Amino acid sequence: MIVTTAQLFKAAYGKYAIGAYNINNLEQAIGLFNGNIESQAPFIIQISKGARKYAGVRMLEGLIRACEESFPEAVFAVHLDHGDEKTCYDCIDSGFYSSVMIDASHEPFEKNIEITRRVVERAHAKGLVVEAELGMLGGVEEHVKVDEANARLTNPDQAKEFVERTGCDSLACAIGTSHGAFKFSGSQGLHFDVLEEIQKRLPGFPLVMHGSSSVPEEEVARINAAGGNIKGAKGVNEKEFARAALLGVTKVNIDTDGRLVWTRVHREFFRDHPEKFDLREPGEIFKKEYAAFIKHKNEMLGSAGKLAEVRAMIGK
Repeated sequence: MIVTTAQLFKAAYGKYAIGAYNINNLEQAIGLFNGNIESQAPFIIQISKGARKYAGVRMLEGLIRACEESFPEAVFAVHLDHGDEKTCYDCIDSGFYSSVMIDASHEPFEKNIEITRRVVERAHAKGLVVEAELGMLGGVEEHVKVDEANARLTNPDQAKEFVERTGCDSLACAIGTSHGAFKFSGSQGLHFDVLEEIQKRLPGFPLVMHGSSSVPEEEVARINAAGGNIKGAKGVNEKEFARAALLGVTKVNIDTDGRLVWTRVHREFFRDHPEKFDLREPGEIFKKEYAAFIKHKNEMLGSAGKLAEVRAMIGK
């Protein structure tokens, strides 16, 4: 059952966070649904501009519709991740998405407000909800590229003004995370002081953490042992998710970790079976491994076991 992110956030606020997982293909989709059903968790499917280009808009929509029919117990939102204004309008008009993200964070403050407000008006007219971003995360993920010198944390005072003037339904905040596999060096972590100040100014308002993959050392080590060359990768400490949820973070974006699982499974499979060429064999392994990965993430986010509660709240 497809719902809006706003419905999920209402159930989760101040208690746990909803996992937002990017998908690009059939194996990810099946693993994602299996993992969430097995852990009895509501979730958010994220579709990026890159995924829309890679898999095709109609293919992705058809795949998700098929999963919805195959997993009738599932409760989830379909969300555009890091959309520009044109892509947001395309998704809003499609009648398929329940939520869009307009990312104008690279623009000056007033321009960001102007663009976001336009998208909010268009989305709200059709019953969709909008996530916006203020502040800029560093790192690289698909078309999102911000070097360390230009990354900036969200200003709590600006956050309040931004939400009031745009009417957005949730806000992605820059609190020290970054896109990609190389988020931190040394002992850095999330800026909970900034998050606390934002929540004080926006009590009860859903906040979002982007760039929240943990980049597990074991996954990276196994990839490298199977011929990879990923050095110095480090992500967000999973144990910080629960603390962030108490401070209003209701959505946590996780993409890189899923890509690492895919890479590890396929590198190890073809290393151990160089004579193989049937793509379905590593695909079957990946579906199971990805489902286990999703279950683990939901446990860390606190969303595992919340499905019945959410269904009751939504009334379906």
